[in-house]
Amino acid sequence: MKLRTIKGLSAAVAAAIFPLLSHAQNPIVQTCYTTDPAPMVSGDRLYVFTGHDEDKADFFWMNEWRLYSTADMVNWQDHGSPLALCDFKWADDRAWAPQCIERNGKFYFYVPAHSRISGGMAIGVAVADKIEGPYHDPLGKPLYEDGKWDHIDPTVMIDDDGQAYIYWGNPRLYSAKLNEDMVSLASEVKCDTTVARYTEGPWIYKKGKGRYFMIYAAGGIPECIAYSESKKPQGPWKYKGEVMAQDNFTNSFTNHSGIVEFKGHNYFFYHTGWLPGGGGFGRSVSVEEFNWDKDGNLPLIKPTKEGVNPIATLSPYTRVEGETMAFSKGVRTDQNKKQSRVWASDIHNGDWIKLREVDFSKGATAIEACAASALQGGTMEVHLDKEDGTVIATVAVAPTGGWEEWQTFTAPVTASVSGKHDIYLVFKGLKGSRLFNLDWWRVK
Repeated sequence: MKLRTIKGLSAAVAAAIFPLLSHAQNPIVQTCYTTDPAPMVSGDRLYVFTGHDEDKADFFWMNEWRLYSTADMVNWQDHGSPLALCDFKWADDRAWAPQCIERNGKFYFYVPAHSRISGGMAIGVAVADKIEGPYHDPLGKPLYEDGKWDHIDPTVMIDDDGQAYIYWGNPRLYSAKLNEDMVSLASEVKCDTTVARYTEGPWIYKKGKGRYFMIYAAGGIPECIAYSESKKPQGPWKYKGEVMAQDNFTNSFTNHSGIVEFKGHNYFFYHTGWLPGGGGFGRSVSVEEFNWDKDGNLPLIKPTKEGVNPIATLSPYTRVEGETMAFSKGVRTDQNKKQSRVWASDIHNGDWIKLREVDFSKGATAIEACAASALQGGTMEVHLDKEDGTVIATVAVAPTGGWEEWQTFTAPVTASVSGKHDIYLVFKGLKGSRLFNLDWWRVK
């Protein structure tokens, strides 16, 4: 959230909050509110699809879905919005919890939205050739709707025999088989009212042979995360216990989770109200690492501000997208879908972007940055290890004539640097003015 505009948060209070948050890793995105995480692995990256709570909301104002990815679990690239309500002609409100899955080289993105056809909530699907999109609606209508309000929060699994299943629902759990085309149902819809404590937000996960886990928001409002287990993909389900208790530490009366294995590590994603101005209608995705217990069950996971540790380093010698961040203050992101371009935007004096585990093993002689400024321009100082750490370079960005008129600017590295460091890109310029947009940077 923009430090100057967060729901009446004073500049003094905000200035005190952000230094504390900058030592944390959660929430993983600070440029906007993000909700209902749906992680998946594709190639050598972990992707997280999310919802998006609009600023200053007093209900679930959600109009688009967003996508983020990482190779190291601490530096997250913003891929913008791959799909929005306007991409479904039948939908007019409530872009709620999604999930994406890959099959036969295509990506299938399942979402709930309010249907202008039936007047209830409905399950839709969009398809893309690349995980980043663009996604399109292959049906021109919902995958499933019947006029009821139960149909939210889809989760999808492809079993070892190739059969795909889809699940959704609040306050009941619905499930059905999917055809191999992934955009049509292969069975009648089953409604299961026996899942203990079930409220909403199901996440299906198969572990080993014949162990199906259903993780879900439970217990009503405020929600905890609980789970049940079955020997079959559509139940019956046996209650196992809580995964994340509701103790109000998250500052959100809802929760929504997804689990994934990535590079030999197990991760549990959930959402909180931890960003300034956040809460039950301003949520933010967080993540914890966990280990299955000796019996192959989920442990009790506690939410933390510290989050997870890096599992790889970031190379500064190849193009680093400006929208890649471990943490940030004041910065937002923007995109141009026609150009498949996303960048860091709304940069003002004193804002910064932090990146972690940057590997300077090859040294550094210069830093270049691609930026655009319609007005004043400004500078980008590169600091080592902390916001006021050693400055190794100062890149001057001159006015370019427009906010998407991109030019490359270069500055010499003026201090010796080697090994691994966290770095801060600290932006300076006239106070109160929007300075420039940052598309990418790299070290030479």
